Amino acid sequence: MKQFKIIDFWLSVILIILSIVVAFIEKGDTFFTCYFVVGGWHVISMLVHYFKGWFCEKGNSRYIYQSIVAFILFMGAAGLIIGTILIILLYILLFAAPFMALYYTYLCYKETYVKMQRPLTLLK
Repeated sequence: MKQFKIIDFWLSVILIILSIVVAFIEKGDTFFTCYFVVGGWHVISMLVHYFKGWFCEKGNSRYIYQSIVAFILFMGAAGLIIGTILIILLYILLFAAPFMALYYTYLCYKETYVKMQRPLTLLK
């Protein structure tokens, strides 16, 4: 688990930084491609955490974040039926997704480098 958590955190950091750099260098559609690359990795990571049961206890930060993402997916599915919902959701996500990616990376950092430390190292 610890190895996956370390890879998860650092891959998120690298993907976000590369996305910012690529978005400024390559103007145009690559901005949206970066959204899907970073978001895709975070969805894969969330699914791994969910199916493995890592840090998914009811009431903690990851559980709340996953519930919000599940609600967004539900609204996206509803938006396929009612187009107005989808347009509003996509507009909101255009601005919210970068902050969600940063928050998810922060969650990974906290779980990897704070929660998973041994108790004796926390006494320093």
